[in-house]
Amino acid sequence: MILTEKQKRFIDYYIEIGNATEAAKKAGYNAKSDRAYQNIGSENLSKLGDLINEKLSEIASDRIAVATEIMEYLTAVMRREHKENIVVTIKEEQSKYVPDENGTMRKQTVKTEVPKTVEIPARLVDANKAAELLGKRYRLFTDNFDVNIESTQKFDDIISQIGGEGLDE
Repeated sequence: MILTEKQKRFIDYYIEIGNATEAAKKAGYNAKSDRAYQNIGSENLSKLGDLINEKLSEIASDRIAVATEIMEYLTAVMRREHKENIVVTIKEEQSKYVPDENGTMRKQTVKTEVPKTVEIPARLVDANKAAELLGKRYRLFTDNFDVNIESTQKFDDIISQIGGEGLDE
């Protein structure tokens, strides 16, 4: 299908805005009323819907993380393989002796603070949260009970006491 420039712009604006009427206006279609823009937008959606969905799936595949990528990231954080950078302040002190106006040697100290970026493993809080999310994913924290009820004597007694007529199968 060969697209006009307006149709290409309509697809781009529709993906950006999510509103067919506004996308038709921004794409450069000429109409006299909002109702006419609505008609143009809905007509373009019916004609170009497949192309819009195709383009959205291309965008989604590039920008949205897939399940394996998320699981690998959480595992790396849990193992504290993922590093984070923090800024620390290093205080340096230099001392030297300089003569004063009388010629006496005096100690002169210059203190400086230098910011430095240090790479550290992921914080323990982050590792614990990643482990929790992985555990939830693999249902490690759910209790499985195997319940087998063979006799319903109490239930039958209760039904007969309240006059469970019409409850028979």
